[in-house]
Amino acid sequence: MDYMDEALKEAYIGIENNHGGPFGCVIVKDGKIIGRGHNRVLVNHDPTCHGEMEAIRDACKNLGTHDLSGSTLYTTAEPCPMCMGAILWANIREVYYGCSIKDTDRIGFRDDEFYETFSNRTSVIKEASKEKCLELFDVYQKKNAQRY
Repeated sequence: MDYMDEALKEAYIGIENNHGGPFGCVIVKDGKIIGRGHNRVLVNHDPTCHGEMEAIRDACKNLGTHDLSGSTLYTTAEPCPMCMGAILWANIREVYYGCSIKDTDRIGFRDDEFYETFSNRTSVIKEASKEKCLELFDVYQKKNAQRY
């Protein structure tokens, strides 16, 4: 099975139904597709519903875990910073993509803007109420709660 073809099928479902951009994704583990997703930003009115995010949510739901170690992600376009963060949090260590960030820019998506912001993140993100937040962290630390 060509997993990128499956990611493309997801993307086509999305664009044919006006769900969002041409972004589809599948996640594979042990030779089996465990998660599928396509961009649903427009239909869900939610900017986090990228194909990768939807596939990660689907895989986690299907497996009953937040840890997708040992799986591989196939996506029609290079993951944006949000999706790359989710991929890393899910412990996915292998990613295959079709189109590059330059390709997505060519069709009107602005991933470059986000990479530029992250390289100079102090222009957007500021520290505030640190002492109160450190107290919160101390409470959590004392609970000895499960880490992920």
